[in-house]
Amino acid sequence: MRQTIFSLSALALIAGTIVMTEPTLPGHNAAAHAQAQTSLLQAAAAGDLAAVNATIKTGANLETRGKSGETALLAATHANHVDVARALINAGADVNAKDAIKDSPYLYAGARGHLEILKMTLAHGADLKSTNRYGGTALIPASERGHVETVRTLIEAGVKVDHVNNLGWTALLEAIMLGDGGQRHIDIVKLLIDAGADVNLADNDDVTPLQHARSRGYAPMVALLEKAGAK
Repeated sequence: MRQTIFSLSALALIAGTIVMTEPTLPGHNAAAHAQAQTSLLQAAAAGDLAAVNATIKTGANLETRGKSGETALLAATHANHVDVARALINAGADVNAKDAIKDSPYLYAGARGHLEILKMTLAHGADLKSTNRYGGTALIPASERGHVETVRTLIEAGVKVDHVNNLGWTALLEAIMLGDGGQRHIDIVKLLIDAGADVNLADNDDVTPLQHARSRGYAPMVALLEKAGAK
C-alpha cells in the first residue's frame, strides 16, 4: 500500500514538473519571440511608447524587420514619433539600418525634415556618407524639399556639400531645380554657398546652378550665385 501511495505521489510530482516546464518548450518560445517582434514593429509604427518600452524590456530584437525591410526605429521615424524613436535609439537600435528601398532612420529623418529624430541619429553614429536609392546623401533631398534647419544641421554635422547623386545633381542643383524659388530654398542656397558649395559644378547636361536659376527667373538665387562667382 505504501509503495502504491509513493508511486502515485511520484507520478503526480512528475506530472507537475511537466506542466510547469511546458511553457519553455522550443515551439512556444519561438512563437512568443515572433509575437514580441511583431508587437514591437506595430507599437513603434503606432507611436505607442508604453508598449514599445514594455517590449524592449522583454529583450525583443530591436533590428527585426517588417514586410518592407523596415526596423521598428524606421517605422517610428516614418511617422515622426519622436519619443518612441528616442526609446529605441537609447536601447541600442541601429540608426543606419536600411529597408528594401535603402532608407535608414538617419536618411529618412533628413529627407523629411524630422529634425529631432535626425539630431538623435547624428548623436548615435549616423553614417554621414550613407546614400539613398538615388545615390544621394541626406543633404540632397533635404535641400530639395526646403528643410532649412535640417540642411543647416547636416552641414554642421559635416555632410559633404558637393556630393553628386546618380542623377548628376548636388544639393545646390536640387535646391534650385526642384525647389519653388521661395524663401526657404533661397535660404538653403545661401547656406550651401556659405558652406563652400561649388557654384559652378554643373549637372550631367553641363548646365550650371546659375543657368538653372536664370532660366527659372529666380532672381534672388541668381544674385547669391553671381556674388559667389558663379558663371
